[in-house]
Amino acid sequence: MEDFGVYAVFGVHGPPQRLVSAEGSCRVSVAVPPSVRQVVLFSSGPWGERICVNAELNDADCFPITIGKLTPYNKCLSWEQWEEESWTDSVTLSVTLEGGNLVKEDWSRPEHLSVKEYTPKDTVAPLAARELNGKRKRERAPEGEDDGNKTAGRGEEEEEEEEENVCPNGTAEKTTPVRKVRGQTKGSQKLFTTAADAKKTKRTVNGAGEAQGIVGKTPPQSAARTKSRQTPTQTAPLVSPSGRWGPTLCPIDAQTAILIGGQGSRMQFCKDPMWKLCTEDMSWFAAETLAEGPTPEARIGHTAVYDPDSRRIFVFGGSKNKKWFNDVHILDTQSWKWTMVEAQGKVPSLAYHSCSMFRGELFVLGGVFPRPNPEPDGCSDSLYIFDPNLSIWYQPIVTGDTPSPRSGHSACVMQERKIYVFGGWDTPVCYNDMYMLDLGLMEFSAVKTTGNAPSPRSWHGSAVLSDTKFLIHGGYNGSNALSDTFIFDTDTNRWTEVTLPQLSVPRAGHAIITMDTANHRRFSGEGEDAAMDASSVRRTLLVFGGGDNEGNFYSDLTTVAVDDLPGAI
Repeated sequence: MEDFGVYAVFGVHGPPQRLVSAEGSCRVSVAVPPSVRQVVLFSSGPWGERICVNAELNDADCFPITIGKLTPYNKCLSWEQWEEESWTDSVTLSVTLEGGNLVKEDWSRPEHLSVKEYTPKDTVAPLAARELNGKRKRERAPEGEDDGNKTAGRGEEEEEEEEENVCPNGTAEKTTPVRKVRGQTKGSQKLFTTAADAKKTKRTVNGAGEAQGIVGKTPPQSAARTKSRQTPTQTAPLVSPSGRWGPTLCPIDAQTAILIGGQGSRMQFCKDPMWKLCTEDMSWFAAETLAEGPTPEARIGHTAVYDPDSRRIFVFGGSKNKKWFNDVHILDTQSWKWTMVEAQGKVPSLAYHSCSMFRGELFVLGGVFPRPNPEPDGCSDSLYIFDPNLSIWYQPIVTGDTPSPRSGHSACVMQERKIYVFGGWDTPVCYNDMYMLDLGLMEFSAVKTTGNAPSPRSWHGSAVLSDTKFLIHGGYNGSNALSDTFIFDTDTNRWTEVTLPQLSVPRAGHAIITMDTANHRRFSGEGEDAAMDASSVRRTLLVFGGGDNEGNFYSDLTTVAVDDLPGAI
């Protein structure tokens, strides 16, 4: 039987080179040759008790350019220079094996290997880094743009050819996230900024010949973890999720919620994309390697909803760089196995849409979809339904006053018969209107509200509090992240603003849910098992992650008792 090994291929013509063997070091660091613009990492042989292989590409400053993980179910990773904006000529690949028969001394210091240069005969010399980067990106441009995660550093010619559909700033100008240039001040480290600022940054990048990613920050409790990432060869295992923007959080029972996806500092997708939250003590457990089957590729702008009848989580859509997703991944929380659906029908490719579960079907509304150049990516006003039993997408006949095209909005299912849609944006307009879809009649209607309504916003959080009330918190108004909170009463169609000191930090792109959590236990009598009674369970609002548009990405988990919300019940 073939021994276990981890191999790397450096460049399109390079031979496989073994980095980790069954009896060798568990930590390896190797310098990528300057001429190499592609790296492939894969495993071969039986995994045995080995859990995973963590891999990082680091720049000259020891900051991760991109991060990935090999598992027994995902045995190959690949990186390309033109997809990683901060790839330089001083890239290091660091590999760490977890699980199996580890030798303690192997963990004290990584083994430093050298890559054997390989120059095939009769080949053309590789293009210079900047030339290859520019050419490849122009070739890939027609595939569509990612609306909330674009990068600066393109030429003026390409800038004129493309128009981006991104979050508005309240004027006719459009906004786009930019990467941090070396020497850029903290005040410029924004997740979203104006088009004028983006153009100025692009000119600076073109002049300097190098673009760096945004350096995100996490709250004080994450300072130790942030510091450890500066020395990737000594990184300790995470005990809680890293700071991120755009994750999803799904409650699957009274004690458990599942966190999926997101994007963190330096505009990189999280290396720890899946976590399990135990609400009894609010502890986190890394869950990526718990489930079998093909896990979803890293993404942002996706949705994840839980079906309590089948006890499955459905992950749909999203985007990554210029790649758009229309796949449906299903996690069975009983068998802990992933499956990917081979869907039929009119399959949409969407990001920043809303997805609601009703009678076992997914109701997907709005979102951003890709268009070929020179058209800008567009916002959708369409409603799609996915039937998991038939694995088919279809568009129902909908009547009434339908919402205008938008993305970054929220949708709440109320009383199992209505979906309330709030806010969102479609460049250059940000919305604070409300629409209701009657699921019996399949009819939309505009909701006339009273009270102190939220200001226009997108990428806010929403959560159902009761049969007749839901909550809106935070979001992005085109200029700033928001921290205010509102409750909407569907019986009176009235907005009420509430003050929550626990949620005073401005944030957008965060995950927010409500679920039953344990309060305390009572014993029903001597010699009997401990039992949960009605007073031991309370409805709790949980808020995780997000960002503040100032370069900060949060990893904090905030809880608020629903009973403590004014007028919530």
